[in-house]
Amino acid sequence: MAHSLSAKKRVRQNIKHRIVNHARKSQVKTQIKHFEEVLDSGDVAAASEQFRLLTKKLDQTASTSTMHKKTAARKKSRLARKLNQLKAKKP
Repeated sequence: MAHSLSAKKRVRQNIKHRIVNHARKSQVKTQIKHFEEVLDSGDVAAASEQFRLLTKKLDQTASTSTMHKKTAARKKSRLARKLNQLKAKKP
């Protein structure tokens, strides 16, 4: 249990930041799920649009301390590879 005033304030701030970080991560996961659903449907144009929105959300999340920049880059790279495989299948 925190005793000093600054430690008590830090606990309050950590709770607020945890809630915000959880919401941001949840938005990214939802965006990834939408992207993968469109990939499974096989629509290249819709998948490209979803990928654009997803990369924007990942960059926004990585610009804060919620997610490391390299983690976001790794996720974008893996999802871009899936999108490129779909594009290669479609003539």
